Amino acid sequence: MLTEANVRTAVANGIKFVNHTREPYGLWFMGMMHRLFGIPEFADALKRYDEEIAERPQEAPVLRVLRRLNDANNTLQPDDWDHVLIHTDRILATALYCDRLGLPPDFAEVLENGVRAGRYHATHVLLAWIWMRDNRCPLAVRDGFVEEMYRANAAILEDQPTIVNDLKLEAAAFLCMARQGKRVDPGFIRHVVAIQRADGGWGKLDTPDPAKPDESSWHSAILALLLLLHVEFPGTQNAGAR
Repeated sequence: MLTEANVRTAVANGIKFVNHTREPYGLWFMGMMHRLFGIPEFADALKRYDEEIAERPQEAPVLRVLRRLNDANNTLQPDDWDHVLIHTDRILATALYCDRLGLPPDFAEVLENGVRAGRYHATHVLLAWIWMRDNRCPLAVRDGFVEEMYRANAAILEDQPTIVNDLKLEAAAFLCMARQGKRVDPGFIRHVVAIQRADGGWGKLDTPDPAKPDESSWHSAILALLLLLHVEFPGTQNAGAR
């Protein structure tokens, strides 16, 4: 049985592991987790993110655009948007700035296509939807779309349920962010805690650092940590995700 102590230990070890990363997208999520959960170790995540922007001129335009996740008053350079070329990045950026720039007229169709495409397209649509809601940006969608979006992400978890991988961690974490934690089976959460690796992370990098060939994946670790931060233990009931 999963206990609150198990989850707290997993979270503490996960924080220690990811706190060493210099991956800008890791720092990006860490800044968000500091805002949402007040994790003191991540208090300077935005500062570290900005340091990485300065060190990565080719990536800097996209990183500046996405920076608004953790700074509502984020400023851009004139051509930064022109560098946001990856489709899923454009969906997220559109949601992050929808209260400033509005939404494109075809955005509902873009989201529909993402849900139908499944996998990481569906998870990114869900994350964009969360940020649209946070920014209070209305969007007319067909009846049943929202439920279909939630089900598409839940279906990722239901496929080969005994397996935990990066995609499933992303779907589970984003469902919890969307207040749909009831769609994440407690058995999945128990499995996530059980497979935490010795270094405090989860998964393995596709292209590991030759100096650290067995190091866990910062991306999977960020997602697992985000998921576990949503786990609640109400009274003596079983653990569940909020």
